[in-house]
Amino acid sequence: MKLGDMSLEKLWELFPITFVDNTDNFKDIYLDEEKHLESLLGYYIIRISHIGSTSIINIKTKPIIDILIEIDFKNKDIVKNVLLNNDYILMNESSDKMSFNKGYTINGYADKVFHVHIKKYGDCDELYFRDYLNENQPKAIEYEKLKLDLFNKHNPNRDLYTDGKKEFVSEIVNLAREKYKDRY
Repeated sequence: MKLGDMSLEKLWELFPITFVDNTDNFKDIYLDEEKHLESLLGYYIIRISHIGSTSIINIKTKPIIDILIEIDFKNKDIVKNVLLNNDYILMNESSDKMSFNKGYTINGYADKVFHVHIKKYGDCDELYFRDYLNENQPKAIEYEKLKLDLFNKHNPNRDLYTDGKKEFVSEIVNLAREKYKDRY
């Protein structure tokens, strides 16, 4: 059986949401994968960034490294093909973004798991979110609490867990954009 043949419920069972303490190890894992992605996509990358909870200090996180790659979207098909030919799984695609996963196997998570978000250059709300929470520890702790509450309420449903974070994320991005203006 292939991952693509499994029901959503089976996938949630195979890939449960787990939380760990954030450590510098996540930064090192990110930097290694960044080098790998740069070797694959070098010319096409305008900016590559560590995002998601593993990039936010002092909060519990899922042990999954999120990476944002900003590109000129006229090159999206080239980027897509390179990633597909190098063990990344296309999870979804729209006219302005693509999401890939790496580290999901038929036996569960690999040692290192990545979510790679490909967007057009300048579409980087994730950077505002990361920076704001890293500079505002009480809000970071509030985010951690929200994630743990959503996990307890919706486990194993990843979709409800993710949807439950959207309002908080939007609020923080708006605060960050106001505070940082045109940082990015």
